[in-house]
Amino acid sequence: MINRERLAETFTTLVMIDSISRQEARISEAICRMLAPWDPEIQVDGAGSKTGSDTGNLIMRIAGDENIPPLMLNAHMDTVEPGKGVVPEFSDGVFTSRGDTILGADDKSAIAIIIESLKVIEENGLPHGPIELVFTICEEIGLLGAKNLDFDLITAPFGYALDTSDTDAIITRAPAANQFEINLYGKDAHAGADPERGINAILLASQAIARLSLGRIDEETTCNIGVVEALGATNIVPRHVLVKGEVRSHDEGKLKRVTDTIISAFADVVNDYRSRQGLDDLPRFDVSIHKEFASTQIPDNAPLVSLVQQAAEGLGRTIAPKRTGGGSDANIFFENGVAAGVLGTGMTDIHSTRESIRLDDMVKGAELLVEIIKKHGENAG
Repeated sequence: MINRERLAETFTTLVMIDSISRQEARISEAICRMLAPWDPEIQVDGAGSKTGSDTGNLIMRIAGDENIPPLMLNAHMDTVEPGKGVVPEFSDGVFTSRGDTILGADDKSAIAIIIESLKVIEENGLPHGPIELVFTICEEIGLLGAKNLDFDLITAPFGYALDTSDTDAIITRAPAANQFEINLYGKDAHAGADPERGINAILLASQAIARLSLGRIDEETTCNIGVVEALGATNIVPRHVLVKGEVRSHDEGKLKRVTDTIISAFADVVNDYRSRQGLDDLPRFDVSIHKEFASTQIPDNAPLVSLVQQAAEGLGRTIAPKRTGGGSDANIFFENGVAAGVLGTGMTDIHSTRESIRLDDMVKGAELLVEIIKKHGENAG
């Protein structure tokens, strides 16, 4: 039922359109052209001005039986860099880039699958309810498109985001994440002539970091420090260091405890130094905590899980609920009252020049999506 050659052609066309974050206007226009035969209701929200993008989120509503609840389908339009001038290559059933850029299967494979699925639905006259397509901007730079989405435009109670690799799973549980930024201030001095007069900010930050558990804390929780930055010279005792990192957990209580532990480690190091040296103003630190996204917790018996499992069964396949350590637009949808399971397209080695995807996996994704739309209509009816 899926037209493999057409799906491959759609995907090839999409990946050759540059759409790094904040430059999604061209691919948004291309999607509108590709879906024009369905005469969808098209709206572009105001997220562009809030994120610095050249367009907003693209929301398209395809008409269907109004007695059936709308179904939401989501993919993001932006890619990471290096994502300009992508030249896709296809060999032995696998798409790759030329090797000097990403491929863009994240997330253009999802867009291609959605478009092909709708074509199959139309060609075969399959009954369906209204379908709400939400193509977001700036997903790769902090889910900014979804965070600034006008949710008043979304009426579907649930749906699916196509934005992971595993084609035999649905992600229903994703962690919450805190980002933290710590500025630690010491005192500069000549490192050769008067080091005693200085307070080495890098040393103090290192002592605080050494007290932390990083990496996987437990099966639900991770912690990472990704940036330690201090500008200066080798002959100057550094007076300032910036530390950036994140904490993720499926348990909000653990998220708070690990975040608090990080703050306490820096506070203890600073206070210990002050106490030993008899100081009351330096060293000092300030901290900023930003909630990146809330967790997603969709029960295994939720309608959207049952629906995808019924669809898979109709294809002779099995789809299992799965937990992930990553975040996606689905976290933001869930936070705003729209439950969204995350489905896979088969993309591998994303965010690298080794990125690839098998056409067979995209076909599997499209077959499943067609069956989901079909079953949704039948169940509601």
